This record gives sequence, structure tokens and C-alpha cells, in this order.
Amino acid sequence: MNKVLIIEDDQIVANIYRNKLSQDGFQVEVTLDGESGVELAPNFRPDVILLDLLLPKMSGIEVMKLLRVEPGFEKTPIIVFSNTYLTNMVQEAWKAGATKCLSKANCTPKQVIEVVRGLMPAGDAKAGKDPSPAQPKAAGKPATEKETGSEADATFQAELRASFCESLPATLLNLRAHLQALVKDASEENRLKQLHELNRKIHALANNAGISGMTDIGQMADALEALLKELHDKPKNINTSTLRTIASAIDFLGQLFHRGESTGEAALPPAKILVVDDEVLSRRAITYALEKAKLQSTNVEDPLAALKLLTDSPFDLVFLDVDMPGMTGFELCANLRALAMHKKTPVIFVTSLNDLESRTNSTVSGGNDFIAKPFLFIELAVKALVYVLRSRVQRTPKPAPVAA
Repeated sequence: MNKVLIIEDDQIVANIYRNKLSQDGFQVEVTLDGESGVELAPNFRPDVILLDLLLPKMSGIEVMKLLRVEPGFEKTPIIVFSNTYLTNMVQEAWKAGATKCLSKANCTPKQVIEVVRGLMPAGDAKAGKDPSPAQPKAAGKPATEKETGSEADATFQAELRASFCESLPATLLNLRAHLQALVKDASEENRLKQLHELNRKIHALANNAGISGMTDIGQMADALEALLKELHDKPKNINTSTLRTIASAIDFLGQLFHRGESTGEAALPPAKILVVDDEVLSRRAITYALEKAKLQSTNVEDPLAALKLLTDSPFDLVFLDVDMPGMTGFELCANLRALAMHKKTPVIFVTSLNDLESRTNSTVSGGNDFIAKPFLFIELAVKALVYVLRSRVQRTPKPAPVAA
């Protein structure tokens, strides 16, 4: 029997994978932290290891480095669950010896099992196969009497989704409580504690959303987790702007929770984003941040040329600098609001002018949001995702409730 070792600190997620893999004929062991995983591996001798990169006591990177020098583990397949926005960590995972990197926010148990099967020792014809595969249905028998493999997967996925949706109201209350404590407490030590707890909750949310097939929630949680980790690692970046971005992301998660369902699309639809800034380095920085969220943009340095583009074409999101020659960002925003197709287009100001008057003018001119330069790339990516995903959700009819 093929063996799988799961090293995952989320007990619920670990149990789901263990049960599903066991049903498919694998022998499975689970550890909830990196140290225990390193200790168990030499005795258990797994054929494949499933490993979360963000673990207590010892990171997934450290686990791989230790295992790769253990005799017999030089080539053992290691599948890591990563955050797509933590690109540096993903690169470290490849260097440490990862065989496959999966996004936890976009990965269902069925997809994971398919990857595990593909990495099992060559020549094992029974690797990962269900010990009691479903037989063809006899003619005239009710469809519910015996499910095929695909029907069983669909039923299992629906049960996971229903259970996940049931937990969302309590999850939202918990997230908002941690956010409120983070905003109110000015001491760095306590803020770091709240950031750590909030990060753990969002990490678990991204895991559970991915397992349940809730792609919108998973994608948003994935990006927010990356922002929270960066702020925890570099607390000097905790400011009014970053706290406001965290709050808007959690509020949007609340909107997704109330829908109780994903739109069912794993990838974002093409979004038309316009970036207007007369400084080339600033435009490049915004473009790079958007690319982290897999969003493409059109970049313009001249606000008059930007107004011509806005007059001729619809855009889903606009980023504006304030201090530009020929026309200020406030003036450009007021002008685009006069265009029928852009009365409600989200506008985010990105500027070094961070005084109260500038913030007031951004609102008066019709702006929706404000980011102060210099900004964190992941903060801008999170903010852009909130607006683009919100627009997609508003255009998508609310689906019918999921039946368990």
C-alpha cells in the first residue's frame, strides 16, 4: 500500500485530506507541525509528502531542507501548499527541493489526489486507486443507488461547501474582532500579536475555501494573508493606509460570505485597468503590483490622453496620481465622472500627497480610495483585487443555496 505523509497545522484540512486519501487506498499519517513531521518521516517512509509551507515550530522550507539530507529522501516527491502571492517563499520552496507547488486557495481534494497519484512510484498499477471502485449501474436502477466516482466526488464537494458556508458567519465575527483589536491597540507588541492571530485565521480560511471550491473567497484570503505576513515581518509598514486596506478586504470577504457561494471561476475574467501617472518609475511599480494579482493594465503618463481613452472605452478600475502636468488627478477624476460609462468606475488615488486636504479632495472629486506613496506592492494588489472581484460579484446573479 502506498504511503502519504501530511504535514499540515490545520486539523480540519489535514483530516479531510487524510480521509479522502484513505478512501482511495492510501496509508496516511498526519503531523500538525514541522518538527513532528521531520521526526516521523524516517520511520514511516512515505512515498509522497504533502507539506504546508506556513507551519508552527518549523517552516515547510526548513522541513524540506532537513528531509532532503536524510538517507532515502533525496528524491521523495514533496507536494507543497503555497500562497501564490508569497513569490519569494515559493522560489525558496523550489530551491529547497519541492517537487510540486499547489495553490491552497485554488485546490480541491480531487485535484490533490490526482497529483499524488501521478507522483507515486512508477510501475505500481494500483497506486492510489480506490480499493472498491464503483461498478456500472444496472439498467433501470435508480441513479441514487450507486454513485460513480465523479458523482461521489461531486457529492463530497457539495458537503464540504455546505459545511464551509455554515461556518462563515462565525468566521466573519472572529475576523472583525481581531481587526478591531488591531486598529485600537497602538502598541507594536500587541499589534504584532493581533496580526499573527489574524494571519492564522486568514491562512485557515484560504485553506478551507480552496478545499471547498470557493475560489473567490480563497483568492481574496490568499492575497490578504500575504499582506498580513508582510506587515508582521515589517511592522514599520503598519499605518492608516495598510489598516484601511485590511479592513476593506475583510468587509469584502463579508460580502462573499453572505452570498454563500463562489462564482465558480478559478481565474479572474479579463479586467481593463488604467494607470495614469507622469512618473515612469511609479507607473512601473503600480504595474508590477497589479501583475502580482495577475491583473494587466494600460499605462498612460499624460492625463489628457487618459481622458481621451476613458471617453472612448470602458475601464473596470482606474489608478490616478494627483500631481500631474496639464491636469491634476482630482480634475481628471471629476471629468471621468461626467462620462456615462464611468459614473461608477472605481478610482484609486496613488500619491505622495498624504495630508487631510488631499484625502478630502480625492473624495470630493469622486475617488473611491487612496494609497499613499511609497506603497507596499501586495497592499496595492489586495486593493485592486477587492475592486475587481467586487465588480465581478455584482455582475453575477446570486446562485441558489447549496444542498448538502
